[in-house]
Amino acid sequence: MNEDANKELAADASIENTALDAIELLEADHRVAKQLFDAFEKAGDSDLEAKGTLARRACEVLTVHTMIEENILYPAAHKALGKDDEIDVDEAYVEHFLAKTLIEKFDTLKPGDHGFDATFKVLSEMVRHHIEEEESSLFPELRESGVNLVRLGEVMAAEKERLMKKLDAAGSKLVGDNSLTFRR
Repeated sequence: MNEDANKELAADASIENTALDAIELLEADHRVAKQLFDAFEKAGDSDLEAKGTLARRACEVLTVHTMIEENILYPAAHKALGKDDEIDVDEAYVEHFLAKTLIEKFDTLKPGDHGFDATFKVLSEMVRHHIEEEESSLFPELRESGVNLVRLGEVMAAEKERLMKKLDAAGSKLVGDNSLTFRR
């Protein structure tokens, strides 16, 4: 899969997200991430260019996704959910911290380096687990909470668009931070 195809995948997700509620927007991002993970798994061991492009694009998509969740969704979830359900949000923050730690490794790991494929595999497995937890637990809790998911989705889509433009302006380099912050 070439770089243009990867950008097209992410652009499709951005377009697809314009009229969605917050959960639909995030689920669309989840599908894009899974597609990138699947494409990486199918790439040949010697296709280092494809693996590098897929890993970089997955890290970019995950970085933007993580930022909109941490800065917009999770604080809203903390306010909307009861104490018993807040643990799901706190777990999500920790999972994001671990994902960001692995993403940071790709600043120095290059395709073909010892540990590149293993690091990406662990990242993809961890993110797939995170997706499963969000979609089976946190998202249904939010739907039942009465929070305005359409308005939240509008705010998130606008922020996602801003971050994607920033990413493109930076030459598709990663944007974001590597902190573990619990916002309420």
